[in-house]
Amino acid sequence: MSFQQSERSKLAQLLLEVGPDAPTLCAGWTTQDLVTHMYIRENQPHRAVGYLMPALKSVTASAEESVKQRNYEDVVRAWAAGPPAFVKPLDSLINVSENFIHHEDVRRGGDRPMEPREFSGAVEKKLMSAAAMMGKLALSSGNVPVILTPPNLPAVTLGGKRGVAVDGSRVVRVKGEPGELLLWVTGRDKVKVEISGEAEDIAAVKRRI
Repeated sequence: MSFQQSERSKLAQLLLEVGPDAPTLCAGWTTQDLVTHMYIRENQPHRAVGYLMPALKSVTASAEESVKQRNYEDVVRAWAAGPPAFVKPLDSLINVSENFIHHEDVRRGGDRPMEPREFSGAVEKKLMSAAAMMGKLALSSGNVPVILTPPNLPAVTLGGKRGVAVDGSRVVRVKGEPGELLLWVTGRDKVKVEISGEAEDIAAVKRRI
């Protein structure tokens, strides 16, 4: 079983355990909101456009309303069965980060404790690659470089412009395991990372994620 498949299975089990009204790390979203999002994203991608294009938000809202009329457990099991045939070839490309992040959204939601997991070296490389890709999307236009530094993999520098500082010291450094870095660059605040740099630069970076 691949990592994304394993995360899908574990997340589905957790969704069934906690029920539809449990909090998540996604602001304002319950577990029902989350599984509705995941189901539409894979099974009705033409109706998921509102997640990316605010002008089409009503299209996605209509899809969400329709899915929420269904039994919660049925929707969870339908999502847990895996992506439809037309999405399966892209599973490893689009769902490594998606399934991991949303699994952690539920694991750490509400008052549940933050308990980072340990992964194999191969999985850490996948999570770090996802952190670099998603970090570039969020931080590439920033003035101050952000350096993601995992303990056992090469550091990744995101954003920044020439001339920020003569000696190159004006940077924001974020240290943590690859999974924690991925959660951080996607705006999650219940993460185990160490951040260093000028307070104003850190604040500016956080506003971008």
